[in-house]
Amino acid sequence: MTRSLVIAPQWIGDAVMAEPLLAALAARGEQLTVAALPWVAPVLRAMPQVGEVIDVPFAHGQLDWAARRALARTLKGRCFDAAYVLPNSLKSALVPWLARIPRRVGYQGEGRFVLLNERTANPVGKPPMVDFYGALAGGLPAGARPRLQLAAPAIAAALGRLDLAPGGYWVFAPGAEYGAAKRWPAPHYAALARQLQGRHGLPVLLLGSAKEAPICEEIAALAPGACRVLAGRTSLDDAMALIAAARGVVSNDSGLMHVAAAFGKPQAAVFGSTSPQHTPPLNPHARVLWLKTLRGEAQLDCQPCFERDCRYGHLRCLTDITPERVDAALGDALAKAAASVTPAAT
Repeated sequence: MTRSLVIAPQWIGDAVMAEPLLAALAARGEQLTVAALPWVAPVLRAMPQVGEVIDVPFAHGQLDWAARRALARTLKGRCFDAAYVLPNSLKSALVPWLARIPRRVGYQGEGRFVLLNERTANPVGKPPMVDFYGALAGGLPAGARPRLQLAAPAIAAALGRLDLAPGGYWVFAPGAEYGAAKRWPAPHYAALARQLQGRHGLPVLLLGSAKEAPICEEIAALAPGACRVLAGRTSLDDAMALIAAARGVVSNDSGLMHVAAAFGKPQAAVFGSTSPQHTPPLNPHARVLWLKTLRGEAQLDCQPCFERDCRYGHLRCLTDITPERVDAALGDALAKAAASVTPAAT
């Protein structure tokens, strides 16, 4: 059996979108160990094909030469046959090279001619991320999409700590690490929360990082009694469990959007400056709202710009997507998901 080391992406969404690659490697008999940053590691642990996850101690954006050399020393004696380096940075390819892993696979990236000995040419433009990673295994089967799994006791424990029942709440993920041009407005989220809570009587959980807590607090203040702010108050493990058991999910183009898709949840995903052609939620129960493709809406020539902030200052790509439209999309996703469930045999 081939023993392979995978250097994981540094962002949650990218880690989720790498799952079909890892599934393809495992299917052809490779035993996978994944090296991941601590804030991404829970996503990798929710992939059954991953045998081991090593939390790496590197600071974001730092070379951390001493720490990389130390990790390489620990890996050197484990006789890995291959390494797959998913990030494109030069520093991400250092550990497999220092560990003298004989086969080192990845994109050419930042001129990694010495560090990698099996290099794939950098793609032109922005291809779908699942295909981008899948190319490192020679391609993926048609229809491949990310899938995550959590043990039922882990989900039950997370819900028990918050006194929640499966399907008894909604999840909103209103943040986006990339910038304001990916965030649907807080008043829109609040209006949707009021609509859902008034119609169904179920609370809306606001998930995200500690940095996104102020946005969540703003939404909760605009929708009194409808929301519970959990941003910055739950681990990623618990956030994933809450998403896995939610009735439905609404989000921006973010890591938690991809988590919801990988659990197959009914979801509505709002895109602004980015493109669902590049990072779509690969889920038959996902509904994407992107002004560029919404019927009856004025088209914006600047979309997608992939900018962190709107260069024109109007953020119309987000503000023009109304809460009513997202509500309808979520309702359609829920109805189609319910219709797809095969009735139990009698």
